Amino acid sequence: MTKRKGRVGSSFDDFLEEEGLLEEVTAGAVKKVLALQLRQAMKQQRITKVAMARRMRTSRSQLDRLLDPANSRVQLDTLYKAASAVGHMVRLELADGPARRAAR
Repeated sequence: MTKRKGRVGSSFDDFLEEEGLLEEVTAGAVKKVLALQLRQAMKQQRITKVAMARRMRTSRSQLDRLLDPANSRVQLDTLYKAASAVGHMVRLELADGPARRAAR
């Protein structure tokens, strides 16, 4: 088996960045985690989708889009409404990106 130069010791994040996929994959992963957390909170509190949509003052179809892990298009205000509806909050922060980490 032949080793590729430049790949030894590099991370999966480095690979995704080189391929131009890091932002897309990261956004998808974040969305999947948020959808899972919302579903878990709804299940723990025994909140149906209809009741959740009512609490959020939105449609059931909008809630379905929010809970769909494959749909990465979600607005912040929708996330805030959903979190509030289950007694939680959304916390966002800026973290050093790959380019910034590499410069250190």
